Amino acid sequence: MVGCGNIKQHISYHPSKPYPYDLEVFSVSDLRRRTAAAAMRRTYSYEFFMMICVTQGECVQVVDFDPVSCVAGTFLALRPGQAHNFGTDEEWEGWIILVRPEFLLPAGSLFDDLRQIFDLERLPKHLTLTDGELSRAAHSILRMRDDSLIDRSLKDGGPASEVMADVQALLRYEFYALVTWLTVIRGERRTQNPRDSTALQRFRRFQNLVEQRFADWNQLSDYASELGSTEKSLTRATTLAVGMSAKAFISKRINLEAKRLLAHTELPVGIIAEKLGFQEATHFSKFFKRETSCTPKEFRAMNSHLSPRDAS
Repeated sequence: MVGCGNIKQHISYHPSKPYPYDLEVFSVSDLRRRTAAAAMRRTYSYEFFMMICVTQGECVQVVDFDPVSCVAGTFLALRPGQAHNFGTDEEWEGWIILVRPEFLLPAGSLFDDLRQIFDLERLPKHLTLTDGELSRAAHSILRMRDDSLIDRSLKDGGPASEVMADVQALLRYEFYALVTWLTVIRGERRTQNPRDSTALQRFRRFQNLVEQRFADWNQLSDYASELGSTEKSLTRATTLAVGMSAKAFISKRINLEAKRLLAHTELPVGIIAEKLGFQEATHFSKFFKRETSCTPKEFRAMNSHLSPRDAS
């Protein structure tokens, strides 16, 4: 299923041979059978997209070092680079979908119009589906799993390589359909007054810019100037969207990246500080301790028991 890259705890997607596709579906129980119990409890940074749909039971998973309580109907969408831990709960079941970034249609392709409709970043990172929605999602996932197992020796309509290419395309469109449906029912089907809608649009622009420039800019004034907005309006929009100030939102993103680098690489603290725009390692250490109540070295020590091993 998956294997380790060269950086500590970074996991890249290497399906078990002879599986040929860039999308793989399996159940949580299958993962437990294929993975050592100790490996299931490690924290990893994936280099692929992972969707987790909880169908039975309850569990607490850890995403970017924050616990996420999950019940039947919880749907998690993990992006490359995020930190994830399945937690210690075992009395739960669900589906897992692994998707290589290359599986998504590239910009500028012949299907660029479809890409404009489909945008994985519009999918919320954490959804709670109703019973009916869970049934539909599980049915769609099971269909993808079954289609991925189509006998690749079939010759009808052309050589086996053509059949595999057709199945790859089929899986892509089934995945697009599932994600787009989830985006519609939870990410985009909102009833808001025009004022709230305008503020949330402003926050999304701010959020996207923070994601691009957090390592370079740590002052709210930089973002306000780039967006042609005021610091006050950005703070109002951010508070409405996520319940914190715009300054706190920037600090939280910088702190998250610091945690990822401390947990998933062996870079010295001074290099991490430099990567995140701090001129002095001491300034970074003070910032990190203020945000997390521990020093960078203490945080790394608490997460350094994890060693790079195959997850299956």
